[in-house]
Amino acid sequence: MSSLYSSRRRFLKVAAVSMGGFAVNAFNRLLQLPEFPAAERLGRAFAKVEIKAKPDIDAQTVGVIYDDTVVPWLREVVGRNPYRYRQRFVETPQGFIWAPDLQQVRNQPNQPVERLPETSLGAGMWTEVTVPYVDIVLEGKPVSPGFKARMEAGLPLRLYYSQILWVDRIRVDDSGQTWYRVNERFGYGDLIWAPAAAFRPLTEEEIAPIHPEVEDKRVEINVEQKYQTLSCYEGKTEVYYCRISAGKQFDAEGKFLGHSATPTGTMSIWRKQVSAHMSGGTTGAGYDLPGIGWTSLFTGDGVAIHSTFWHNNFGGELMSHGCVNATPEDAKWIFRWTNPPVLYDPGDVYSKDATIPPTKITVKEG
Repeated sequence: MSSLYSSRRRFLKVAAVSMGGFAVNAFNRLLQLPEFPAAERLGRAFAKVEIKAKPDIDAQTVGVIYDDTVVPWLREVVGRNPYRYRQRFVETPQGFIWAPDLQQVRNQPNQPVERLPETSLGAGMWTEVTVPYVDIVLEGKPVSPGFKARMEAGLPLRLYYSQILWVDRIRVDDSGQTWYRVNERFGYGDLIWAPAAAFRPLTEEEIAPIHPEVEDKRVEINVEQKYQTLSCYEGKTEVYYCRISAGKQFDAEGKFLGHSATPTGTMSIWRKQVSAHMSGGTTGAGYDLPGIGWTSLFTGDGVAIHSTFWHNNFGGELMSHGCVNATPEDAKWIFRWTNPPVLYDPGDVYSKDATIPPTKITVKEG
């Protein structure tokens, strides 16, 4: 990993350049998609991760991997971790890794499109990252706090599997590689160029509402730490169930974090966005994340049910700053099922502007 990161540091010194003339040919070698392991399912490490000889947190450590290392995900097994609620481990060719430390990903490059569809906001399309990660180059200096911090730390600028982003330009460089420009609809204004093969265009059909004819819909969320579940009901019938991770009430030292706890009570969805940019917190303890997919906001201060790509710790763990974290698949289903429905164009709706009443969200403990 040391050689990889040193090459990225050299790249970052010249990465934030003007792309007006699309002068990226010098970066082609650095921005090719990596050679990921050849396996149907893969796991991406979020940080330093120990590999165990057995699915037991106290077993012998047989290896260590670091941030963004990608390994084959052979199967998920029940193991032993007496210090945590969840007892899941992932078997890899090298040994066993505690499952919450790995994002389950796939490596599915795409054939780039040649032309963007026309929308009410000009030419563009919604896309999903379908490779474990893709390195990016900024058009101009970084604007968002997250990208600024990573550049200052000498870390690579990347987008990750399952992020949802708006693409508004296509370019083909002199070597024949196709690039997409990501222009976040609701971000700080960063313009991002990346290899087009990393992005899958979303279709109108996969954003279309689920069971739109049903009026009596509600979501019930249990934020008690040992449960962390979400259920969708049509009348008295539960039609969907998943594990989630809600907001922390206490930090590692036991300090109360009331501002980070997911609020309890009955609320309503007031806005939905196919993709959102979320940031908050303070220097050193804050967060700044683009491309958060399938966002259903239900409080005025930004608490939402949304897709999560920065941890895999659902059910029995409090992980968020107040939001309801869900897997990309679960967040997408909930987004499509809840009211009001969202159209592909523009991919954003306020409940006050919709003709269908918003879905009620009930959050409780226990």
